[in-house]
Amino acid sequence: MIDGGEAIRKLALNVARYTGLAPLAKPFIGGIGAILMLHRVTATPEKPDSVNRHLNIAPEFLDAVIADMKAQGYAFVSMDEAVERIKAGGKGGQFATITADDAYRDNMTEALPVLEKHDAPITIYVAPGLINGTADLWWDVVEDIVNASGRLTLTTPAGPEAIDCSTPARKLQAIARLHAYLTTEVPEKDLRTVLRELARANGVDADAPRVATLMNWSQIRSIAAHPLVTIGAHTINHSNLKRLSEADARHEIGDVRRMLQAELGEEPRHLAYPYGYASAVGCREVGFARDAGYISAVTTRHGVLRAEHAGFLHALPRISVNGRYQSLAHIRTMLSGVTTPLANAGKMLVTV
Repeated sequence: MIDGGEAIRKLALNVARYTGLAPLAKPFIGGIGAILMLHRVTATPEKPDSVNRHLNIAPEFLDAVIADMKAQGYAFVSMDEAVERIKAGGKGGQFATITADDAYRDNMTEALPVLEKHDAPITIYVAPGLINGTADLWWDVVEDIVNASGRLTLTTPAGPEAIDCSTPARKLQAIARLHAYLTTEVPEKDLRTVLRELARANGVDADAPRVATLMNWSQIRSIAAHPLVTIGAHTINHSNLKRLSEADARHEIGDVRRMLQAELGEEPRHLAYPYGYASAVGCREVGFARDAGYISAVTTRHGVLRAEHAGFLHALPRISVNGRYQSLAHIRTMLSGVTTPLANAGKMLVTV
């Protein structure tokens, strides 16, 4: 997915690194801990040059991050324990908990052995629609559509819009245009229909990305039984909740608990909001998560945890460990707390 905040975060990271501010500031603003956010963890991505390659890190990098954080004194705990430590104001020292969104298969095949090596728990957030096929990994499908064609036509309210996909540079522009079209111009409830019509018109299998990369229910049940693994909810269909009506948003947030219980035998206690940025989740959605009975809910807002988050357990920030920042220096800088206000308009306490 295209990330409009990348430039801001990289600027913040570089300012903090090159001024030497991060290690000096960490004892004062490093907070009580951090929630790390992963997506894919594989040494052999299917498309190494994909526009979505930032969603992947190498297993060796995950290993290095955990080892480095443990050397700094972080204790790796489950999400359940993380919540208790937040409530206790961080007593017991700095801690970290690892999360992964979407239930990619490599979380089991390549990430789990690293986690076992370090005895590091993980919470994997599952959207049943992505597993059942009632929702799509649309950001991957978009890339496949653009790569399959030299020219696309969108049906917009203003009439047909031709999109040039004839060169690598034009393809990047086309992907950006389709992202904007699907996420701002097409109603959320119609996104899948419009996407699949585009895929059909261009000879693309819209099911292929999720089938190739996500776990199936048998695999999810298997990994859910692992002592280091907690399964959380990622709504039913990975929808942008802010773009849904109240009834539909509550359905996505609340009814997924019963769906996961039916599949796994246990209701999820933790939620990750899809996308998690400001245009996808706000105070309304946080209230829905609280009403649905979750113990915690995480966003994708960038930030370390503070004791004050005890009052905001359904709006917790995370530190993204992704392909754009595969550097221990970057991770250390993020964990220092210096980048939290730089990426959040001066706010130290990041919620929604």
